[in-house]
Amino acid sequence: MKNLDKYFSEFLGTIILTLSISGSGMMGQNMTDNEAIILQGNSLAIGFTLIVLIITFGRISGAHFNPVVSLAFFLLKKNNAKKSIIYIIVQILGGCLGVMIANIIFNFEVIELSPKDRSGFGILLSETLATFGLLMIILLNQNNKNEINACLVGLYIAAAIWFMSSTSFANPAVTIARSLTNTFTGIHYSNILPFIVCQLLGCICCLGLIKKIYKIKKNN
Repeated sequence: MKNLDKYFSEFLGTIILTLSISGSGMMGQNMTDNEAIILQGNSLAIGFTLIVLIITFGRISGAHFNPVVSLAFFLLKKNNAKKSIIYIIVQILGGCLGVMIANIIFNFEVIELSPKDRSGFGILLSETLATFGLLMIILLNQNNKNEINACLVGLYIAAAIWFMSSTSFANPAVTIARSLTNTFTGIHYSNILPFIVCQLLGCICCLGLIKKIYKIKKNN
């Protein structure tokens, strides 16, 4: 199968990403009731994992691990429709599998729907801005070395978890996957669609602004 290495990299990378997100939250819960400490460990684990994953898979698949990133690259004609659709499918599947693995290794049920409400205008605006910021960093640094981009993305997400009220999901696959865990990192299934709408809005706004101001062009 053509591009199998790319598709598998996106699948495996998203598994590891959501495993780090959910697993670090679960480990924190096991060790303390202090949510600030849990969030600190969670943000560091996610940031470090993103750096490792992007360096590892960046030159193979582009290390998207995120449907809005794949959508942005499709709209910029950097990936074709078939490749982008498969990327998005394997990212969602990988994200869900990563959370299920975390549930298993921390002795929860394989699937536990989260009751954690993440609604409200402030949280949704935060999620829009978080996605905008992530894509801005990715698109404005395309000409940098893969290692530099990895550090920039990891540092941004680790920081944005703290300064965004939504804790910066900025990723539809992660949003869907995190509804499957009744732990610190969960999200109620009714919040999934609003979060994804805001993530898509952040993506579209970023593309429009970046192309207009910084003259980022579509591939011919």
